[in-house]
Amino acid sequence: MKYFQAFFIFFCVLNLQAQKDSLKIGDKYWEDQLYINVTYNVLDNQPSTITRSGFSFGVSGGYIKDIPLKKSGKIAIGIGLGYGFDSFNHNLKVVESASNSFESGNDIASNKIKLSNLEMPIQFRWRSSTVNSYSFWRFYTGVKLSYNLSNTFSYIDNNVSVSISDITEYNKWQTGLIMSAGYGTFNFHVYYGLTPLFKNALINGNPIDTKILRFGLSFYLL
Repeated sequence: MKYFQAFFIFFCVLNLQAQKDSLKIGDKYWEDQLYINVTYNVLDNQPSTITRSGFSFGVSGGYIKDIPLKKSGKIAIGIGLGYGFDSFNHNLKVVESASNSFESGNDIASNKIKLSNLEMPIQFRWRSSTVNSYSFWRFYTGVKLSYNLSNTFSYIDNNVSVSISDITEYNKWQTGLIMSAGYGTFNFHVYYGLTPLFKNALINGNPIDTKILRFGLSFYLL
């Protein structure tokens, strides 16, 4: 919660600046924007012993500084900073020990991963906007760097609640491909992780190469 409160204050300060600098008089202008992503999440490339995971979701938001590459402003680079929260229903069981081990958790209840991440999106941006237009076509693509602030694995096993936080096997730094496209406020969004969730993690002697796939909606605000 403390990470969210700090981010909210930072978010508000940047919002005031964005409102001030969103549009410039003349041909050249900047789209300093706030973004919000709401996504359905999937754990991709799970171990073969893990059955399909349940409903999972993510919410993220932040500020992107727009750097135009053309005087018209229709082509630009966006560099941002934000906060993301993800909740996964899954079937991987973490057994806490000096060196955590992983097992199939198909027989346990309420098995969740909760993640808090600092996000750094870098985008190539194309849009059909002009200095006076507020609804336009856009296509943004690039990469997102994420630094994990906290990770919590919780489940119920034989009516006993287990919660394990900040395991060393979790990859703190992760990279993924991002794409947003649409018209106006509502835009389709997809993220595909290039970095596995875990490092030096095995199940039945095989590496765990699970990655995150997110798809949903992006909302952009001036």
